[in-house]
Amino acid sequence: MEESLLCQWSVIRSLLAILQWWSFNVTVIVMNKWIFQKLDFKFPLTVSCIHFICSSIGAFLVIKVLKLKPLITVEPEDRWRRIFPMSFVFCINIVLGNVSLRYIPVSFMQTIKSFTPATTVVLQWLVWRKYFDWRIWASLIPIVGGILLTSVTELSFNMFGFCAALFGCLATSTKTILAESLLHGYKFDSINTVYYMAPYATMILAVPAMLLEGNGVLEWLHTTQALGSSLVIIFSSGVLAFCLNFSIFYVIHSTTAVTFNVAGNLKVAVAVLVSWMIFRNPISGLNAVGCAITLVGCTFYGYVRHMLAQQPPGTPRTPRTPRTPRALMELLPLVNDKLDDKV
Repeated sequence: MEESLLCQWSVIRSLLAILQWWSFNVTVIVMNKWIFQKLDFKFPLTVSCIHFICSSIGAFLVIKVLKLKPLITVEPEDRWRRIFPMSFVFCINIVLGNVSLRYIPVSFMQTIKSFTPATTVVLQWLVWRKYFDWRIWASLIPIVGGILLTSVTELSFNMFGFCAALFGCLATSTKTILAESLLHGYKFDSINTVYYMAPYATMILAVPAMLLEGNGVLEWLHTTQALGSSLVIIFSSGVLAFCLNFSIFYVIHSTTAVTFNVAGNLKVAVAVLVSWMIFRNPISGLNAVGCAITLVGCTFYGYVRHMLAQQPPGTPRTPRTPRTPRALMELLPLVNDKLDDKV
């Protein structure tokens, strides 16, 4: 009886963790789109900077004041040698995501973001000369095919927004790959990652944001109506951006890798549906099919990674792909699906 109650509580806790993660993620995405589209605050660098500032303050409060999470100590020399380069890529990743959100619908942006597994695998293959099981490559086919179909049939296609989202995928992949080497020896969670990287990201982005968008922001402040409520929405998006990081930390410790993978892909579907209900951007039938194919491909990719990771050392090898070294057959991509949503 006691075991049954514990099992039920574990399931309930996992569901609650997933639901609060979905809520924060979808709310941040929709609020950012609302800021760009409805409030006419078309300044993605400034929005990103506000997010970094709120995240810096939030991480400081959680770790230093409330002590809800222990601080992972980083050597002073490592902060510039390791953390700063990671913060630069982290900054580019978030900025490109917000830039793409200004120009293209949430549904299209979220579908392109699902391209990250493919860019990570290809980058590791090209740059690091890593080789993967043929099933990893096969699992990428529906992802690439679905995104191609979605791009061709997107009714609100914008080349600049599309390129920003695509380069955002490359930035996410680069961040994941660099983390493997630059952060070796440090076991960062999402809160400590934000604690160290958000202040550097603010430093990096503050000057470009003032130079490129400063005059536009000042003009917006003088001309916009309902300034108070607009500023509340903008800064609330920054607070919720930090809460999203905290929700990721909670959901990682409450679910299994397989559950997280499926929930992550369903989250994209929820974000697409909610954004469509709010903004009513036109979506064709083929576009919806392309999005569905991409999400199914991402789920299949996650399943293949999990299946290969669970194979015992003595498992017989599958047929090798051409020019694949036998010793490197079972290498897995470094995509860390659990931490790709940090804002």
